[in-house]
Amino acid sequence: MVASECVPYAMTGGMGEVVGSLPVFLKKLGADIRIVIPKYSFINTRKNNIVPFLKSMGVWMGTSQEWCSVYRTITDNEIPVYFIEFNIYFDRYGIYHDAGFNDYYDNPKRFAFLSRAALQLCKDIKFKPDIVHANDWQTALLPAYLKIWHNEDPVLGDAASVLTIHNLAYQGKYSKEYYDYLGMGEINFTPDKFECLGAINLLKGGIYYADVINTVSPGYARETLTTEGGFGLDPFLRKKGSRFTGILNGVDYEQWNPETDTLIPVNYNINNLEGKAACKRLLQEKFNLDQDPGIPVIGLASRFTWQKGLELLSACIERILNTLKVQLVIVGSGDNNLEMYFGRLPGIYPGKTGSYIGYNNELVHLLEAGSDFFLMPSVYEPCGLNQIYSLKYGTIPIVRATGGLDDTVEHYNPETGTGTGFKFLELNPDALCQVVTRAVEIYYTKKMHISNLIRNGMQKHYSWEESAEQYLNLYYKALRLIK
Repeated sequence: MVASECVPYAMTGGMGEVVGSLPVFLKKLGADIRIVIPKYSFINTRKNNIVPFLKSMGVWMGTSQEWCSVYRTITDNEIPVYFIEFNIYFDRYGIYHDAGFNDYYDNPKRFAFLSRAALQLCKDIKFKPDIVHANDWQTALLPAYLKIWHNEDPVLGDAASVLTIHNLAYQGKYSKEYYDYLGMGEINFTPDKFECLGAINLLKGGIYYADVINTVSPGYARETLTTEGGFGLDPFLRKKGSRFTGILNGVDYEQWNPETDTLIPVNYNINNLEGKAACKRLLQEKFNLDQDPGIPVIGLASRFTWQKGLELLSACIERILNTLKVQLVIVGSGDNNLEMYFGRLPGIYPGKTGSYIGYNNELVHLLEAGSDFFLMPSVYEPCGLNQIYSLKYGTIPIVRATGGLDDTVEHYNPETGTGTGFKFLELNPDALCQVVTRAVEIYYTKKMHISNLIRNGMQKHYSWEESAEQYLNLYYKALRLIK
């Protein structure tokens, strides 16, 4: 499994969670799995027991041979993780962009090199994989390299490729000036493969060459086949037919379980929610909110991007705060304008709002445990994890009905009190404001229904065990297709 991110070493989003968690459960099913990621300069080698493995490894690219080193660690679950050290490409401030959120100009070269190095590593350590599992545009060249460069290779020639798309909007579009370095040849620079309006599209080429493809929820898989949700690649995904599917991400309940969570002040479970009340008190205290257990707290933890619906929220949040007896806590970072907007809200609405600009894992755990509702107004959401965490923590999700959010949250039925959360469909501030208003209204007027929603959610189980079995079946399907 090759990726640009992997928890706990480097992560910006859901891909890192998947690459760090899925292999653990695949191993339990009998898979011999190795992970390969870059050795970014910010990774703490001592803390993670990362040690030199190969002092020098030659990697042929399209226009040159590069020389790198390889480091390795063995996880607590006995999974080898290899780190490709090449400081020219990976000694950077961030994974994809600089401090000003400007993409590194040489990203196609950086991640093409990662893909080629991962395959070379297999050859050097004589590891003959049945499956090479690529993730998103950063490693989408792997399926192509297998077919073009390694078709007759004694180590890699029998390997099938799986490409997991975590977010179709990010496709690896870059200038053609980098194409020769990739080593794909002009025969592959065509509109059905790597060419897109005269530029490179790495994900499109990966879709063409991958033996099977999946995305991270059945709902998102359906959406990506439409013009609205396909970001221009829907025709190419439709061509894959039955080779394209959706597998819902799982959750590592060893890390996200209110009964055992070491990052929250008091543990609790479905039969005793006193601990949740204590977490709410601490959350209100930490964010300088009015200490009132009767006021509902809405939590939000997210990257501040258009995709996550934060601009939608900013257009109606003051209306919500001005008209509802509610508190709001926001944790996240990203777009500078959104950081400034949400960062100043506590000054405008003291006692009603709290914000933390940045990422803090301990705060996010407290937010999940201490909030009454968790808000995810995403424009689109391939899977989403926080709504699943929220269900387990007895925190009622308020989500837009899209992708994995729609798959995992059951809309509240006011007649029966059934469901696990609140959903809205229309992509506008009025619809978001209405669903939040409705949720808060139910909180104050129908306590039994709120209790039902909490209990229903805490009984849901979206573990990696089932998802890992589906991935294993997908691997076997890929192998059958190349025989």
